[in-house]
Amino acid sequence: MKLQVSCDLHFQIEDPTALILMLRPFSNEHQKITQSSYSVEPVVNIIESKDNLGNYCQRLVAPPGEFNIYTCYEAITPKNIISVSGAAFVEIQNLPAEVLPYLLPSRYCESDRFGDLARDIVADATPGYDQVAKITDWVRQTIKYIPGSSDSPLSAIEVNNRGFGVCRDLAQLAIALSRSISIPSRLVVGYLYQLEPMDLHAWFEVYVGGQWYAFDPTQNEFRGGRVVIAFGRDAADVSIFHQFGLSCILMKMDVQVNLLDTRMVNK
Repeated sequence: MKLQVSCDLHFQIEDPTALILMLRPFSNEHQKITQSSYSVEPVVNIIESKDNLGNYCQRLVAPPGEFNIYTCYEAITPKNIISVSGAAFVEIQNLPAEVLPYLLPSRYCESDRFGDLARDIVADATPGYDQVAKITDWVRQTIKYIPGSSDSPLSAIEVNNRGFGVCRDLAQLAIALSRSISIPSRLVVGYLYQLEPMDLHAWFEVYVGGQWYAFDPTQNEFRGGRVVIAFGRDAADVSIFHQFGLSCILMKMDVQVNLLDTRMVNK
């Protein structure tokens, strides 16, 4: 299917402020970016680079006053998410080197604290994909998904203790549980068609059966229509903007995902 996705950010700046943004999706084996638009007002110099995880980052200095950023992309992406029950657990010694960082505890995913709970959840599930499916179901049934319920990232321990959170929070708890049983897991940030309420979205992927598979504990219907902006170990890696200093306030953010056509792209 072909989607048009956009993100419109409006800031109020008191003093010149350095920003590092992560707003540009990229083409890969699962999505193809066919058109792109990236503009700032007032116009400033933008330096683009890739971080060590392969995500596109934009660096700039926003001047005092109103500062607006608008991005718009057209993307061809699968209508359906690939689901492979029984995809096997990959032994640690056989994992690709680039996957290894996603096994370790990170700032918001304290996987070294969840081993006992994860083993209880997966019980007799076949190691690999089926274990993650059980973890995803458990998070969906146990942690209430409440959009807008947290303004800043919470750790997996905090989310588990309080019992509710935003999409990012539920994904990070599922990541911590998956890593605790030695399944590489990463956070994904991007767009989801027909998300309610519409916003940027977060879900997670795990590496089993020799490839990455997506899971989403916030959605009862496991569906595609997703455009990825960035992958990371947790929310610290995939924030759509980092500001440095206290003189920058995000006044408004508008996210849109529109269907252009329904052509399927399944590989």
